[in-house]
Amino acid sequence: MRTGGRILVDQLAIQGARAAYLVPGESYLAVLDALFDSNAVRTIVCRHEGGATMMAEAAGRLTGRPGIAFVTRAPGATNAASGVYVAAQGQTPMILFVGLPPRARAHLTAFQNFDLAGLYGGMAKHVEIASATAQLPETVSRAYAVALNGRPGPVVVGLPEDVLSETADVPDTPYIEAARSEPSQAAMDEIAAHLAAAEQPIVIVGGPRWSAATQEAVQTFALAFDLPLAAAFRAQDYLDNRHPSYCGHIGINMDERLATAIRAADLILVIGAPLDEIGTAGWTVIASPLPAQRIIHVHPGGTDPRDGVRVAQQIVSSSEGFALALASLKPPGVKRWRTFRRDLRAAFERSQRPLPTPGSVQFAKVVRMVSDQIPELAIIASGAGNYSQFVHLYTSYKTYPSSLAPASGSMGYGLPAAIAAKIEYPQRTVIAYAGDGCFMMTAQELATAVQYDLPLVLIIADNSMYGTIRMHQEKTYPGRVSGTSLINPDFADMARSFGAWGMTVTETGEFEAAFADALSCGGPAVIALKIDANAITPGTTLEAIRKIGSVRKA
Repeated sequence: MRTGGRILVDQLAIQGARAAYLVPGESYLAVLDALFDSNAVRTIVCRHEGGATMMAEAAGRLTGRPGIAFVTRAPGATNAASGVYVAAQGQTPMILFVGLPPRARAHLTAFQNFDLAGLYGGMAKHVEIASATAQLPETVSRAYAVALNGRPGPVVVGLPEDVLSETADVPDTPYIEAARSEPSQAAMDEIAAHLAAAEQPIVIVGGPRWSAATQEAVQTFALAFDLPLAAAFRAQDYLDNRHPSYCGHIGINMDERLATAIRAADLILVIGAPLDEIGTAGWTVIASPLPAQRIIHVHPGGTDPRDGVRVAQQIVSSSEGFALALASLKPPGVKRWRTFRRDLRAAFERSQRPLPTPGSVQFAKVVRMVSDQIPELAIIASGAGNYSQFVHLYTSYKTYPSSLAPASGSMGYGLPAAIAAKIEYPQRTVIAYAGDGCFMMTAQELATAVQYDLPLVLIIADNSMYGTIRMHQEKTYPGRVSGTSLINPDFADMARSFGAWGMTVTETGEFEAAFADALSCGGPAVIALKIDANAITPGTTLEAIRKIGSVRKA
């Protein structure tokens, strides 16, 4: 006989969960008690439920298995929604367990009771409430299967307190594998025919079910065919950026030469990547609903009709299965697109040279320095904000997985993601970037990094404003600054107060020594960069944006 808490934790161990990211609650004390004895599932106590679910999402992205989070009742569940949204937008497998009042109080005004399905029904892939202790193995098994298969995503499971505290004698369920899905030979023959007829084809990769083996297979295919490769928004680590076929990333801060090339392409092979607003640059490089290019879209769940783009050919297949099938294709004797690929690659290489920006700290040079000095297996995490444009433009991603960034554009993600990366891959170097506003969204998780003695480096771009919104504000209402200015703490002092190492950098020349000290300090480290507010993007200044906005207003 086992308690429901013990049964549940045993199922997580069977499914290969390495950590449970949680904020404790009285509704699931039986789970906490079972975790006390678990040698397989590590308990990671977080300081905010949003931080816990962002960590679980990052774990899911890194491992390909659902990241696990536990929170309690209404206040905990509502706080946790931010990370569940990140998982939903990123098509990341994740399971959130929510402690609930006992079943007998489910329809009463019990303390902190709420409608779980009402809260998460439009966000999570599946929501259910565990109905009986003896059914917990099936409940967990189903959660894994739903989170992993088709279009991966977050699953939310409610756990009534009495379901966890009661006992049952019930067998465990086996390990859940994601369903294999591969393209048909007819589909591959059709791709071969369209490639043979193409003048300017391009391949875009992204989305779920990627792996190091998939990366290698796609790169081998691209090299044999001399095809240009582009990464979807925040999927730059899906390809080795040094590969001669890699031509940059799409989405925010997309190089205009790549955007022009996508518009001019006559065939686009999309492997896993979404065809949503960001992935199509607001449906300007790929039109909605009828694109000018022939689009072949590969995805384990099929093309999402909500993306608004009608594709010529849908292939329901995982990226792994499709990448293996690419080996069956034979390249043509004449590759008419060779110059197309070569010119795009040259344009990408030119874009990697940091441009000067206003101020004493050149953030572009800092990012480039970090990229050049860290090991190939290092993991780079970041949240959202204009600072992330510098990170994604000037970091050279070499292996998969090496990047954690929210496709949802959610602030506060970088630090929690870095914590999960160090928990899941303790031997890897982990670097996190955050803006000042971004960091303060989940700053309390620095205490989590200190508590578990995680040697990660957090680099904060401090320009005393919500930079992205200020940029849009100056475009639309030039000179009328409202609601975007920030008064910040001394971030280095703040880090030291948590027990972390901290340093403030006011000149670019100070960074290299500070970074070396941060890497060698043996614990969490914070480097705060004093960034000029005028250095708003890699390619323009806030003053220039304001002038353009003023001309438009006039």
